[in-house]
Amino acid sequence: MTPTLCTERLLLDPYVPEDEEGFIALFQDVRVSQWMGDGLAPEAADRALFGRIFTKVYAQNLFDVWAVRSDGLLIGHAEIKPTDVVGGHEIVYALVPAVWGSGLGTELAEAVVAYGFGTLGLTEVHATVAAANSASLTLLGRIGFEHVRDISEDDGSTTRVLTRTLAATEGSSPAPHG
Repeated sequence: MTPTLCTERLLLDPYVPEDEEGFIALFQDVRVSQWMGDGLAPEAADRALFGRIFTKVYAQNLFDVWAVRSDGLLIGHAEIKPTDVVGGHEIVYALVPAVWGSGLGTELAEAVVAYGFGTLGLTEVHATVAAANSASLTLLGRIGFEHVRDISEDDGSTTRVLTRTLAATEGSSPAPHG
């Protein structure tokens, strides 16, 4: 069962059926969808995807998927899931463009990574990011992800594989004061 996570400004909790329209609006926004999977999908495909969160992901406890809320409003999506592409767990996140540049992406990514290391007991967390998505590459670099390899996609584009290790995370923590 996907747990609820809280940060200073965000609430990550499992989706509820009433979130469908907000989910659809997020994934139908081309500014968001251009960086997600294969890009903008038909609305019917996004509705089917939302349904599978309940019928497959939550029902079979496959991996953790969250609605991301701020001040009670659905502003994003996050997940951490095993994937063969990176041979480990990958974080996925998206926020509505209205909050881009506010630091919420960093807060969200940090929360999901911390969950991966802490609750899931992972030693590495990965992210796959389009080479052209400089904002996400910068954000992930700032929080300790390192570029490990590139994937050449069928359409000629490049996807960067980034990894953050638990050892690097522990090594970057300030020494406790006592």
